[in-house]
This record gives sequence, C-alpha cells and structure tokens, in this order.
Amino acid sequence: MMSTLKRLLYQLHRWTGVAACVLMLLWFISGMVMLFVGYPKLTPWERLAALPPLPLAGCCQPLAQVAMPVDAREIVLTTVAGRPGWKVRDGGARWRLVDAVTGKLLQPASRDTALASARAFVPGAGAHYLGLLQEDRWTHSRSLDAHRPLHQVQLMDAAQTMLYLSSATGEVVLDAPRDQRLWNFVGAWLHWVYPLRNHSTDPVWNWIIIISSAVATLTALTGTVAGIWRWRFAGRYKSGARTPYRESWMRWHHVTGLLFAGFVFAWIFSGLISMNPFHIFDPQGRRPDLAAWQGGTPAARQLDLAPQLALSLLAAQGFRAVELEWRVLNKQPYLLARDGAARTRLIMRQDGQLVVREQWTQAQLLHAASKLLPGIKASSAWLGSYDSYYYGREPEAMMGAVERRLPVLQLRFDDPQANWVYLDPYTGTVALGVDRRQRVSRWLFSFLHSWDLPPLLRSGPWRESVLILLSLGGLALSATGMVIGWRRLRGKWRAVTSGVSRYN
Repeated sequence: MMSTLKRLLYQLHRWTGVAACVLMLLWFISGMVMLFVGYPKLTPWERLAALPPLPLAGCCQPLAQVAMPVDAREIVLTTVAGRPGWKVRDGGARWRLVDAVTGKLLQPASRDTALASARAFVPGAGAHYLGLLQEDRWTHSRSLDAHRPLHQVQLMDAAQTMLYLSSATGEVVLDAPRDQRLWNFVGAWLHWVYPLRNHSTDPVWNWIIIISSAVATLTALTGTVAGIWRWRFAGRYKSGARTPYRESWMRWHHVTGLLFAGFVFAWIFSGLISMNPFHIFDPQGRRPDLAAWQGGTPAARQLDLAPQLALSLLAAQGFRAVELEWRVLNKQPYLLARDGAARTRLIMRQDGQLVVREQWTQAQLLHAASKLLPGIKASSAWLGSYDSYYYGREPEAMMGAVERRLPVLQLRFDDPQANWVYLDPYTGTVALGVDRRQRVSRWLFSFLHSWDLPPLLRSGPWRESVLILLSLGGLALSATGMVIGWRRLRGKWRAVTSGVSRYN
C-alpha cells in the first residue's frame, strides 16, 4: 500500500511539475521585480500634488445653486483641466462634472478637455492624444470602471508618461511612466498573467489563475514529501551521499527543494489564496452599516457654507486646500479639505459656530460607531502605531495607494463574525473593516506572500534582501525542474518517434 502511495505521489510531482515549473520560474522572476516596481497606479499623493490650490476669490457657485443629482453620494470641489469643477458621484456610481463657475452640468470629457487636463498634470510637457479606449494592459483595475471609456494621452516629458483620463470628468485617473511600463512586462503584468486577461472582471482569467496556482501548489507539496522520503537522514546511499541521485540536475533539484521547500510551498499556496477560490473568504453575516454611520448623503444634508468662505477659513490657518469634499458623519454635515501634500482639515459647525479642526473627537467617533452594528457591544482602543491588519505599504505594493493615517480608532465588535473596524479621525471614514474570515485570509495571503508585518516592513532593505535570497532559491528549484522536465519530455518524444519509424 505504501509503495503504491509513494509511486502515485512521485508521478503526480513528476507530471504536474513539467508545466508548473515554467509558471513558478516566471512567478519568481516577476515577483522579485515587483518588490521594486509596482503595477501602474495613481496614488492620492501624486494626484493631489498635481492640483493647484483652489482660488480664494472668483471661483465657485454656492452648492445650493449647482445642478446636483438628488441622489449624489460624493461631492468634491476640485480642479479639472485647469478649471474649478464639482465632481459628483450619483447613486448609480456614475461620475459627472459640474462647472464650478456657472453651476452647469458639463458634457462627458472631450479630446480637448483630456489634453488640457494632461498638460495641467505635468506643466510644460507636450501631450499627444492617442484616442479613447475601454481597457488595455495597464487599466484592468476595477476602480477605473466608473471612468470608462478612458482617454489615453502620451506626455512628452522626461519620463515619457502615459496618462489615462476619465471620460466622465476629464481628470487623470492613472499615470504610467515608460520605465514602469517596461519593467512591468517582466513584473506585475507577467506575474498576474495579464496577457490572458481581457476585462476588469474576467471569470475565465480568474479560473485559469486558480487552477494553475492549485497545480503548482500540488507540485510543491508532493515534491516536498517526495524529497523528504528520498533523503537519508540516517546513513547514506552507496554513492556516499544522502541523496540517491547521481545526475547533477536531479541532485541539485533534490537539495534545493529541501532547502527552499517551505518557502516555495507557502508562497505558491498564498498566491492561490489571493484569488479567493469559491469565495471562501468573503465576509459572512451581518456587516457594519456604513449608511447608518453617515446618517445621510451630501445631497440631502449639506453644510451651509460657501466655498469661498471655507477656503478663507482654511487659508487663515495657513492651509491651502486643493480639494473640498462635502460629507456627512452621524447626520452632521462637514467639509473635508485636502492640500497638495495630502494633509487634511475638517470644517463643521460647533455650538453654532464654524470651526476648523484636525480630527473628530473620540466621543464623536464612538457615538457614530454605535450605528455600525446596533445592539452589539464593542471594545475600543486608540492605535498610535500600525498593527497586523491596519498598516501602510510602499507605493509600489499592490495596496500602496491606500491611505493609512495614524492615530486610528480600533473597534472590536462582539458579534458572531467578530467584526473589527478602524476609524480615521482625520477624515471621518471607516478606513478598514475586517471580519474573522478576512483576518484569516490576511495571514494566508498577505503575510505568507509578502511578509508584510509592520516590524518587517520597517526593516527596510533587510526584508527585501531576504525575500530576494529566498526567491533565488525558488528560481533555482524551478529552473532545475524545467531542465529535468524538458529532458523527460524529450526522451518520451524520441521513444514515440523511434517506435513510429520502426513501425513504418
């Protein structure tokens, strides 16, 4: 029985490894590139740094006089193509642009608007309009769906930046410098097998990755077991070695496999988990009620404050806003202001007076948080440093465009799903919400795949150096496996063709 089991395991490793080693080789190469060059994205810091301060005079109509959809969920005063405008997102998640000077709804962004916006993004750079597209290799992100189709503009700057702009508003939604695009051909674009992806939502691509990752995981697991079985921990083979393999490629494959088996298996398995097969890590049961947390929409509850007065109040404190966003927290309307360095300020009414503040108080946040999961007890704590779930990443990382400010208020609810939420006092938003399943996924994917615990992230080049060393071990294991697989296939082919020749 044991001999049959061993033979089956050897055969599984041998034949799944023929194809899996090729994929694993590409994944290790591209994974090392991704440590330093990420998939193109426009971070909040890049976007805000490119915006001019909103003018203190002669700028904007009062919000009450603006052609605003009755179901507006997001209302932002910003600058598009060098001109102040209201960005409005309705209940159907569609973006619209309203002229801030006239208060009139504008048509979808034209070619000229896209070019003007591109030139404003990098002043002084020439711009060449390439056309309108639905999606290409750099724009698979679902966050861009509300802006499609996208205008594509090539800048003539030193970085040869490719810009993608919203057809709804005309704003820049993604930038991709030439060097980043070139590195991505052997980085994220290759790592995520994007040559096979056609749309932002592509179930065929999704299942190709799941099945490929599952096969590679099986290869790594069976190889680890087979390698341990064949290694002589006590005693030696007749050759005097602890490995039975005399041929150099087989011997090196066996040795490197034992040295790096744990890392390779964990890394490939975590890649499989990242695809959330069969939605096993989707949140279950009751979820925090974000609508109740807000207590209304900006269209229904607005802070009665003219934009010019808001900008003057901020300027008096030395804060030059590039964006103003109308928001609601626990039925209280307020303004969230951002400057070019992504700093924030809040404007709200307190005791009948307009005040500018940096943060919501803990009492205000806790009162609003009681609406998230009514009737459920929760413990709270201020976090002055990142924990294992709420933490920032470098811009090149997959989540590198997510803002993670400190301090943050953490709530742990005593519900069956063990929901945790993190409340950002600077913006009045739920910065992160995770239940028990999502926290398990965080360990099985993020930690195993990229070693992203805050202490490790703070270690700087040490983390990258160790990951590169381990990836080189995985690369050597995959490369030796490829050579062995090629030799085996070539031998099988020769046997078949020689048999056919003799028959003929």
